[in-house]
Order: sequence, then structure tokens, then C-alpha cells
Amino acid sequence: MVYLFLADGFEEVEGLTVVDILRRAGVELQMVSIMGRKNVMGAHQIEVMADILFEDIKEAAEMLILPGGIPGTPNLAAHAGLDRLLRESAEKDIYLAAICAAPTVFGEKGMLNGKHATCYPGMEEGLVGAEAQEDSVVVDGKFITSRGVGTAIDFGLKLAEILKGKAVSDDIAKKIVYR
Repeated sequence: MVYLFLADGFEEVEGLTVVDILRRAGVELQMVSIMGRKNVMGAHQIEVMADILFEDIKEAAEMLILPGGIPGTPNLAAHAGLDRLLRESAEKDIYLAAICAAPTVFGEKGMLNGKHATCYPGMEEGLVGAEAQEDSVVVDGKFITSRGVGTAIDFGLKLAEILKGKAVSDDIAKKIVYR
């Protein structure tokens, strides 16, 4: 199971592009609200209905995904249950993915020490312990990070490649008329 976490103020394009691409790839993915309610308001006032609440996570994760956005990213960073899940998942070598401002959640929790990572330009100080990169998507071990709305398709396709293989990712790129 793959979980993508939603908090009020999340960047809609970053969250929903990834959900769309991964579901096209046949990945079992649930959008998880950390807000205590299924309706989550995006950064641009687009309301999204999550599949489940954080409290209802039952299955072990293969990958955890954090979309960016402000104040979505600080809301994700402040959630105690998500903090615990991210730390436990890092110890279990589960894939941890984040885009835009959200890679700073990993950095500020000390999870990126010695890793290569990327984030939204100007937020690199939040990649504590990491060597900041400018690539659209950076993979270092089980950490996958990306820069922002303009890299959301690249990010989603890379996650599909990791979870389902390059042929599946390439097929989706072709079907969505991407490059």
C-alpha cells in the first residue's frame, strides 16, 4: 500500500498528479487526511476528499508520499502521528517521497544526513544534513525528492518506475503525451 498524506494547504497539483499517475500504474494508493476529517482544503481553495483518515491506516506501507504547499507542509511536519510513522518507516527502509517544500520535513527531522535531495528553490536550508541538488527528481536510497508543481509529472513517473518498473512508467508517459 502507498499512502499520500493530505493536510490543509497542500499543493493540489503535486498531490493529485502523483495520485493520478500512480493509480494509472496500478499502484494501490490511498490519500490520507491528517486533519481529522476527510475533506481537505488545498492551498488554492480546491477541496479534496481523502480516502481515509490518518487514524484509519491499517496496512503496512510500501511508500509514504508528502505533497508540498504552504501551510500544507508545516501542517504535515507538525502532526505527531505522521512524525512517528515517518521515523519508523525510515528505520524499516520504506520509500519516503516528497515534493516542493515537503522534503524539508525529512531534513528538519534529521532524516537526510549524507543524502542527496532537492526541494523548492530557496528552501534548501530545510534539507538539513543533505547535499542539495537542482535536478527535477532526486533519488538517494529510499528517499525520493522533487522540486515543485513543474516537476510533479516527473516525480509521479519516477515513483511509478520505482514501484512498477520502467516499462510501466514509460507507457504512462506515452499515454499522457508527456515528452
